[in-house]
Amino acid sequence: MPGAENLSALASKISAVLAVKPEIFIIHPAELRVLRSMTDNDLRNFAAEHGWRTVRRLGGRQIEFYNDASTRGQ
Repeated sequence: MPGAENLSALASKISAVLAVKPEIFIIHPAELRVLRSMTDNDLRNFAAEHGWRTVRRLGGRQIEFYNDASTRGQ
């Protein structure tokens, strides 16, 4: 997949922030470009693989990630 190294770096960043905060808002244009290159289904699968939930806000200026409480304890 093109940009896989960027996606890996972004996953590390999201994981580090979610370890100490309940959510992270991706607003940097370069990071948004990586995430926008994915389909909605791919983005949901990417989040689910890491135990997160994602929300694309109307207008597309940010993408939010949250820890998915339903995966805790599994």
